[in-house]
Amino acid sequence: MKKKETIILGIDPGTRITGYGIIKSYDNRLELIAIGIIELYKLENHYIKLKKIFDRTLQLIKTYKVDEFSVESTFYGKNIQSTLKLGRAQGVSIAAALSCSIPVFEYAPRKIKQAITGNGNASKEQVASLLEKFLFIKNLKRDLDATDGLAVAVCHQFQNKMINKIENNSVNSWKEFINKNPKRVKF
Repeated sequence: MKKKETIILGIDPGTRITGYGIIKSYDNRLELIAIGIIELYKLENHYIKLKKIFDRTLQLIKTYKVDEFSVESTFYGKNIQSTLKLGRAQGVSIAAALSCSIPVFEYAPRKIKQAITGNGNASKEQVASLLEKFLFIKNLKRDLDATDGLAVAVCHQFQNKMINKIENNSVNSWKEFINKNPKRVKF
């Protein structure tokens, strides 16, 4: 029985550049569908930038028939104004997904790096390099904002696999656990 395909959009929000990656997950495989950036640095007005993020995210969702939306959470920097603007960028991308009734999942930057590389302090270059290996892509376009968006989508898929594995192995009682795992129980 073939499992359902899932199209996942990952967004790395930014006020100068927003990165995105779209993957298809099926039969325990990942396939790159699209990767790119939304360029915002040429726009002066912050609210016009937010509109562009919303419109482009909505366009990606509709064009690729996205099933799940994942986004990098904002981090707290020293400059509170930058943090607020970044939060707004994240918020409008989330609003675009919600306007299409797409489920939203949020991941911290360290969680994403941990999921991809095993190291929450990995560099953007290390993340991009491992994404090439996971997705069997040679010379992945090395726009690090784009690969960050792709990493969000891949992180989400890895988290889904872990949750499904836990749910499929979950038990409701010790008796059920013993019956499912006789080799793990020693008397």
